[in-house]
Amino acid sequence: MAPFFLNIIIDILYNICYYIKNTLNQSCETGKEKKMSSNSNVLSHKLTNSLSLELSAKKSIMALQHLIAMFGATVLVPILTGLSPTIALFSAGMGTLIFHACTKGKVPVFLGSSFAFIPAIIQVKTIYNGDLAYAQGGMIVAGLIYVLISFMINKIGVDRVKRVLAPQVIGPMIMVIGLNLLPTAFSMAKENLIIAGITLAIALAISFFTHGFIKQLSILLAVTFGYILALILKEVDTTIIISAPIFSVPSFRFPKFSLQAIAIIAPIVLAVFMEHLGDITTNSQVVGKDFIKDPGLNRTLLGDGLATAFAGLIGGPANTTYGENTAVLAITKNYDPKIIRLAAFFAIILAFVSKLGAVINSIPICVMGGISIMLFSMISLVGVNTIKKAKVKFNIKNIIVMASILIIGLFSNYIYEKFGIFIGIRINEAVSISGISMAAIVGIVLNLLLNLRNNRA
Repeated sequence: MAPFFLNIIIDILYNICYYIKNTLNQSCETGKEKKMSSNSNVLSHKLTNSLSLELSAKKSIMALQHLIAMFGATVLVPILTGLSPTIALFSAGMGTLIFHACTKGKVPVFLGSSFAFIPAIIQVKTIYNGDLAYAQGGMIVAGLIYVLISFMINKIGVDRVKRVLAPQVIGPMIMVIGLNLLPTAFSMAKENLIIAGITLAIALAISFFTHGFIKQLSILLAVTFGYILALILKEVDTTIIISAPIFSVPSFRFPKFSLQAIAIIAPIVLAVFMEHLGDITTNSQVVGKDFIKDPGLNRTLLGDGLATAFAGLIGGPANTTYGENTAVLAITKNYDPKIIRLAAFFAIILAFVSKLGAVINSIPICVMGGISIMLFSMISLVGVNTIKKAKVKFNIKNIIVMASILIIGLFSNYIYEKFGIFIGIRINEAVSISGISMAAIVGIVLNLLLNLRNNRA
């Protein structure tokens, strides 16, 4: 375990040094080019700079699109729990960069605030009379548990992990992730169905009837049109923009530790582990690369764990991989991890520039609802395509596995409300493994039992 940890630290330092070296090399090359006196070289230099500026502008716009996609959900978690939204943005940006360092910059993932921790954070806040520092301590321990799990995965070997992740398990898992988010998108859209419908229609029209760079900006352009329409219809609260200061420093704070708070928050890791697995698998399916194998599930877990521990250290909510940004990848077909890292830098800057943050925060819920319908539907379609591409046989065994995942993942709450039957595993009063996580566990176990002979072969 110790050699593995040292190798990870060395790799992280190497990646940081590598980025710095590339930046310095580019600066030196630019300096050398400036010394060229030939007219042809000067012309070539100008054309290169022009092209470079154009590419940088395109990447910046693409990064802004990712930032808008994750903004609403990321700031909603601290609003619901009492944590600071600006620290949430800062920790999301820094957490994403930590994740990319741990995964060798290969996985185009953005980390945002985790909703799974909300009930436990509120419970700890109540126990300690509103002192959220104890919740921070619990989240740090939860992040470190993630790190320990990454060591275990490295010891077990990714091939053994992949053996249980058959397409008839992964496909429905991805579908459940998207379909579970759709009701939230519809409730957001209900705030103003006309604005939401027009925003969605513009996004779909740009996505289906345009090509090239314009098509990649379908989400950003649709949000812009929706925002302008909302301004015309006086659905935008401009007071938050006017009252916001131009610059402000987030109120960072140190954590406090308590066994009771740790016992409430730390077990949530058991529930969100399967969500992490589902998100990384979804990302892999969208991009067309096996990130569970390279850079490895152990590294993605390490990045997620360290990012969560860092967030707890400074006063932010726990981090997690974001389906919204994976959906943006699926729509734009641009999988460059550098764009995600640029979006992370923008999030960090936004934490200090309150006026810009207020502008994005003023985007009406109905506008984001219209876009979210498209984003979450795209995630569900990725799940369907996973089953289709793998040519999963629709025999009785696979049907039982897939149906179990879909029923538990989509209808467990309804079954509990109507019949009082809880489908899940209760860890403590605040934490239980249910919904998507329980569906994944049941699907994996059922698939192993029903297809035991094939798995041995």
